[in-house]
Amino acid sequence: MKKMSTKMITEAGVLLALALILHAIKIYQAPYGGSITAGSMVPILLFAIRWGMGPGILVGSIFGVLQLLLGPVPFGGLTFGSVILSLFLDYVVAFGFLGVAGLFRKSMKAIFTGIFLGVLGRLASHYVSGVVIWGSFAPEGMNAWLYSLLYNGAYLLPELLISLVLFSLLYWPLKKHLTGQQDSF
Repeated sequence: MKKMSTKMITEAGVLLALALILHAIKIYQAPYGGSITAGSMVPILLFAIRWGMGPGILVGSIFGVLQLLLGPVPFGGLTFGSVILSLFLDYVVAFGFLGVAGLFRKSMKAIFTGIFLGVLGRLASHYVSGVVIWGSFAPEGMNAWLYSLLYNGAYLLPELLISLVLFSLLYWPLKKHLTGQQDSF
């Protein structure tokens, strides 16, 4: 991982704050967690693409923990062990996966690939959590695997589309910063 410079830490703080503000603007809130927001993943993805995967995973994980600390805790009916596993999978790991976008930054196509893979990783983490922990909340007669896929896909697919649209608007003005051709914003 790159050495954390003052510039990197400052950008992380500003982009984390922006992500939390955008996360507070909810278009849809799912009953057991997860929401469609006004592009709350975009600042984290932007940081990952600018600074790389390692710093991106760290900042993504911090974003997940901050969401947990600042939001409602949807753990009613779970055992202590399930709560701990959910904290890890649904917050630290899931949002850490957004840092994978930092592997791709050479072109708009590469950036879109990175965003897709980062969100796919987030979906995978929520999916495993949904099967292992939240599967008991599936409607009667519904398979936990299908329930988890439908539940998590219902908010992550729109979140992915919102992120891609916002990045398509931001790419050209920020191209030099994202591709490493210019050092500072």
